[in-house]
Amino acid sequence: MARHNTLGQIGEDLAAEYLIKNGYIVRERNWHINKLEIDIVAEKGNRIIIVEVKTRALNTIVNPLDAVTPAKIRHIVSAANAYIRYNSLPHEVQFDIITVVGDNRENAQITHISDAFRAPLRTYR
Repeated sequence: MARHNTLGQIGEDLAAEYLIKNGYIVRERNWHINKLEIDIVAEKGNRIIIVEVKTRALNTIVNPLDAVTPAKIRHIVSAANAYIRYNSLPHEVQFDIITVVGDNRENAQITHISDAFRAPLRTYR
């Protein structure tokens, strides 16, 4: 497995562990249908939390949040819509981002941005 894939897997594992420690129920990891994918689907209270995980090495200058572009947001929202329809869920949906910066589990810094963005209206066309 390529180093970036291994690092990404570590980041997603740490994000899921973080969510569980903070009272979330992790419903799905790496859920996909067709070309749509959701890193983590969690639940807390009456909300479904769609979590995008961005992992970067410690020496990376690029901010992981820069990878969450308007096109990426549209993709995440489309995937969330598909997930909600597929599972016939009546819950409210919230979009979170978790960034993991570090080279391994021991030095990783986790940042959770709750309710990071709203679904743009044009995704519903």
